[in-house]
Amino acid sequence: MRTVVLGSGPLTIDEVVAVARAGAPVQIAEAAWDRIAASRSIIDALADDTEPHYGVSTGFGALATRHIPVAMRAQLQRSLVRSHAAGSGPEVEREVVRALMLLRLATLATGRTGVRPEIARTYQGMLNAGITPVVHEYGSLGCSGDLAPLAHCALAAMGEGPVCRADGSRTDAATALAEHGIPAVVLAEKEGLALINGTDGMLGMLCLAIADLRMLLRTADIATAMSVEGLLGTDHVFAADLQALRPQPGQAISADNIRKVMAHSPIRMSHDTDDCPRVQDAYSLRCAPQVTGAARDTLTHAAQVAGWELAAAIDNPVVTLDGRVESNGNFHGAPVAYVLDFLAIVAADVASMSERRTDRFLDKARNNGLPPFLADDPGVDSGHMIAQYTQAAIVSELKRLAAPASVDSIPSSAMQEDHVSMGWSAGRKLRRSVDGLTRVLAIEILTAARGIELRAPLQPAPATGAVVAALRAAGWPGPGGDRFLAPEIGYAVELTASGGLLAAVEAVTGPLQ
Repeated sequence: MRTVVLGSGPLTIDEVVAVARAGAPVQIAEAAWDRIAASRSIIDALADDTEPHYGVSTGFGALATRHIPVAMRAQLQRSLVRSHAAGSGPEVEREVVRALMLLRLATLATGRTGVRPEIARTYQGMLNAGITPVVHEYGSLGCSGDLAPLAHCALAAMGEGPVCRADGSRTDAATALAEHGIPAVVLAEKEGLALINGTDGMLGMLCLAIADLRMLLRTADIATAMSVEGLLGTDHVFAADLQALRPQPGQAISADNIRKVMAHSPIRMSHDTDDCPRVQDAYSLRCAPQVTGAARDTLTHAAQVAGWELAAAIDNPVVTLDGRVESNGNFHGAPVAYVLDFLAIVAADVASMSERRTDRFLDKARNNGLPPFLADDPGVDSGHMIAQYTQAAIVSELKRLAAPASVDSIPSSAMQEDHVSMGWSAGRKLRRSVDGLTRVLAIEILTAARGIELRAPLQPAPATGAVVAALRAAGWPGPGGDRFLAPEIGYAVELTASGGLLAAVEAVTGPLQ
């Protein structure tokens, strides 16, 4: 597995995912160690300065007017981390915690935070050892950093609080650090603040969501192609010259994917005749590139914002390139919060269109000759009737999750922090949205596969046939009488989430965009 190097340039989204999900090892570039040491020397020079410096010789937030004597500054940093490790609720997923730790370490490697090299070494050691602090759902307002989540990580670096080992077992931080020979840190001036004052949690969730949605939007094109084919729709509407009349880049990509997946379909060719009575298909079929294409373009914008953030050094105060230590507002999460909310809208709308295509398969009046609900013996059997209920329940939830978190703000810290981004909350709900979209697409694909099989002896396109074959290989028995349906949905969800269905198609079509 390729090592991810910090401090030699901005991280990429793929590198964040590699460390967060796959456990890729982390290394800090030699030049970065020099930058870290140089910025620390600037902080050390301020230690005895009679002029107050935020985070070095003062309290925090609304307590920044309090001057802290030298003898109490180590306690100041410990107290900051302990008091801010105030999260509550369910535990946050391991991959999210690893992403936020990686991104905080990447900022430390810029040399703009003023921490000592040993702080960076401890974070590097924890990531490479698979030590993951326990972080909770609630505690970040997305401003002044993802404070509580990052504080739980800093607490673990101090040797305090619960953590999970690489194998998932739980222990205390002191034990886990000792098992790997990683010294617990004793924080000096500025260091506690530097470890909690970043938008790393929300950015980490954005990177993970972008990676997932890049795969899911291609999968949505596959689902569309299968539904158009199985419902005896036309692919003429996806012609490149028609799409070019509206030069939205994502739309052209989506239409091209659908054409590739439907190519050489005997089912499609069976009704491509002069006497075909169909004039045009319903919007959920005909307009799919316009919706999934717009989703792609929104995702492209989100990835651009993520790229800018991955190149950032977010801390307050920050050590500037010319050696000043300055307060700033770069910890405000608005840029990330907005695109997290945009992507939740995207997930809801793509899922909504997918559910409408599924519903068409189940309605005898609209499915062009298939049995009601695709049931083997309608009336005795219910077929996929309740699978669509499951989709509908998820889509309804996705619509609620599409309500933006970033328009809300609750003042905190005695009105010092009087406008916050709620970006962490936007990230949390986006993760649920991505999971919901995955399930909705999986049910559409499973339903379309059943509909396609019911068109026998007509054969599907080679690419859509590959999806049917992948489902069969996973354990799906194909059409037939009613049986326990949840496991079959589970096969489809797993293949969708893992990228297995996409891989099956791309083995036939070549890479989809």
